[in-house]
Amino acid sequence: MPYIKKEERKDFDYFLDKIQAINTKGELEYCLFKLMKIYMKNKEIRYSTLHDCTYAAMHCADEFRRRYLDKREDEAMNTNGDII
Repeated sequence: MPYIKKEERKDFDYFLDKIQAINTKGELEYCLFKLMKIYMKNKEIRYSTLHDCTYAAMHCADEFRRRYLDKREDEAMNTNGDII
């Protein structure tokens, strides 16, 4: 998952923290795609590296869903009642 050692985060955070805002889904997709291209820049184009790249994005989406979307769905269920 997206958890690397704190000392390894500093270089990435230095640049990522400079982003003031990502306002649209298109902007977010653009940023994610650029990061994936950076990852692939010095790698051989082969199934395993392409797979690593796409699955990293999917695993981050899974973690985001687990931490945020699932909680929001639980709140909505508690507020509005479960579907029986």
